Amino acid sequence: MSWDSLVRAAQHMLADAGVPAGPDARLIAEEAAGRDFRLIGAEEPNEDQRERFEKMVARRARREPLQHVLGKMWFRYLELESRPGVFVVRPETEMVVQAGLDAVAGLPAPRIVDLCTGSGAIAISLATELATSAVWAVEKSSDAFASASRNNMCYGNRVQLLQGDALSARELLAPSLADGPFDLVISNPPYVPAPHKLAPEAAADPAMALWGGGVDGLEFPLALIEEASGLLGNGGILVMEHASEQSVALAGAAREAGFDAETRQDLTGRDRFLYAVKKEK
Repeated sequence: MSWDSLVRAAQHMLADAGVPAGPDARLIAEEAAGRDFRLIGAEEPNEDQRERFEKMVARRARREPLQHVLGKMWFRYLELESRPGVFVVRPETEMVVQAGLDAVAGLPAPRIVDLCTGSGAIAISLATELATSAVWAVEKSSDAFASASRNNMCYGNRVQLLQGDALSARELLAPSLADGPFDLVISNPPYVPAPHKLAPEAAADPAMALWGGGVDGLEFPLALIEEASGLLGNGGILVMEHASEQSVALAGAAREAGFDAETRQDLTGRDRFLYAVKKEK
């Protein structure tokens, strides 16, 4: 049986298991074969390749995240490792990174902090796409910190990683703050409200990376606004992802904390992230 036939059969199997339609079977075939699907479609896999493919498809059919099945994920221009215990970064966060890049594009050597960095996706993207920047990243989870460290190493260790609580970032970053405030604080923090029902793939992410605290999920994001205020100088910018229903509360909290704040939308038109500029006192 050719790879084409195997992939078609796997697509039906995944659909029956409730896996959303997508390129999952083809990507699994590429991983099992070690080659681009365009080069192998008409070929027949060898026994080892077929066995590997079938095991990976079975894992995906159990609603294990595709990124965990493949052991990797893609984000903007990066290929990153992906493993259980570490948040799977998703495409909508790419807009958050772009907003951060645009915010500091005119600065000769912007100083950036990524809070709750997880796999390091945001921080490494900023550091690699804006070569003149100095980027720090904070992560509490030991599993995520180890994964971010490996990902960072693959891209030249451009990010200065610190392990600790993002809500104690001022303490962790005190030596760097001695050289002046930061220009950008960016974050995809835990913010999911308690009533939300998550798809099995999303629920596989670590709880500490998901739930924001309280019924509305706002406890952590609100505290992060206060922490960011202490890291930024006048004109410094906070970019923070959030749930669509949290936009009014978080923009209001940012204004109370001394920011000019607005909510920006993702490509589907949903309120997606806070964009806040610290005002002069």
